[in-house]
Amino acid sequence: MLDGTGALGPLLLADARLPTGGHAHSGTLEGALAAGMRAEEIPDYIRARLGGVARTEAAAAVLAVRAALGTPVDFAPIQAALAARTPSRALREASASLGRGLARLARGLAPEHHAVAALGTAPASTPGLRVLRPIALGALGSALGMGADQVARAALYDDAQCVAAAALKLRPGDPIAATRWVLDAAPDIEDSVRAAVAATGPRELPARSAPLLDRWAGAHAHAARRLFVA
Repeated sequence: MLDGTGALGPLLLADARLPTGGHAHSGTLEGALAAGMRAEEIPDYIRARLGGVARTEAAAAVLAVRAALGTPVDFAPIQAALAARTPSRALREASASLGRGLARLARGLAPEHHAVAALGTAPASTPGLRVLRPIALGALGSALGMGADQVARAALYDDAQCVAAAALKLRPGDPIAATRWVLDAAPDIEDSVRAAVAATGPRELPARSAPLLDRWAGAHAHAARRLFVA
């Protein structure tokens, strides 16, 4: 653990300025808007993600934190379960891109930590796929001494804030309104924190993929004009 970080870990992981490349992602909002979703539906979109794909990712991050307590640390079963619950190739690749940024940060901050060192085992059961974001998030959370609920909340908050921040670029409006969207989603975040913490193994990882989200992500990956990578 990074000694002396105290409660700083959750704040660090929730900071949009963290150098992981997250600013290049919109949580598929760009694809959704291009497909015809109205701007006034963005708060509903945030809440739908929190109860869907974001809940799955938060639960995977929780399982990764708990796996870090084992000897040896083996993230591969969680990686495989998460990949199986992410049928969209575009979304798997986006998660792997974010995972690469988080893994790079983790290795820069705590290269000797056993959970960070074990990140190399995660892709073992998914050949050709790099470590997914929730696995890297769980490993970094472990290195920062964070508990399961803290890591789950960081994952869910980041998902909501990612969409809200992207919305201001895609449909410019009042930043205070975007902040209100995230605050209004607090009950949804806490519901998903409880669900994520309740998962005790890869078999219990929620399967919360969404066909429309998969379709929008796939179309966005091939779009000629876009502001965000994913």
